[in-house]
Amino acid sequence: VQDNAVEAEEESGPIPIAKLEGSGISAADIKKLMESGFHTVESVAYATKKSLSAVKGISEAKADKLVESAAKLVPMGFITATEMHENRKEIIQITTGSTELNKLLDGGIETGSITEIFGEFRTGKTQLCHTLCVTCQLPLADNGGEGKALYIDTEGTFRPERLLAIAEKYGLSGEHVLDNVAYARAYNSDHQMSLLVQ
Repeated sequence: VQDNAVEAEEESGPIPIAKLEGSGISAADIKKLMESGFHTVESVAYATKKSLSAVKGISEAKADKLVESAAKLVPMGFITATEMHENRKEIIQITTGSTELNKLLDGGIETGSITEIFGEFRTGKTQLCHTLCVTCQLPLADNGGEGKALYIDTEGTFRPERLLAIAEKYGLSGEHVLDNVAYARAYNSDHQMSLLVQ
């Protein structure tokens, strides 16, 4: 059991739900969970027993076993404040491209969390997302993340030309910037969810 937890911690990113098979969960039950939208061990670990037992073919007893098995792979207990402090040191603040917005966000958009951007029509939400596609690729020293972006477009407003202009502003290769942005158009909420779990 301890080895599974260590192995899970060593991997980066979400743990595929198939890992539960090694914990005594049947392939048939894993398939049922996937058909109901559970694709990661974390999604099972964080789910309520009620929502798991609502899956066709998953009894309350199976739901208990699922939660128990998932909890062995996903750290969900207490940690010390020191450990939390060390974890917070790993967070990167990615610049929004706006000094004032960075101030409001206490340095920029935090990695490892979800930041919701909402507002009226034509207030800059799409522009901010385009900018973040570029600034996430900046060096850490320039308040970037040295990373890549995934853009799921629900309104058909994504424009690669805008990325090229923003890349030029930051002195980055436009071709390199475009190659580091994965793009998909989502046509409805179900399609959006399927894109998220790909």
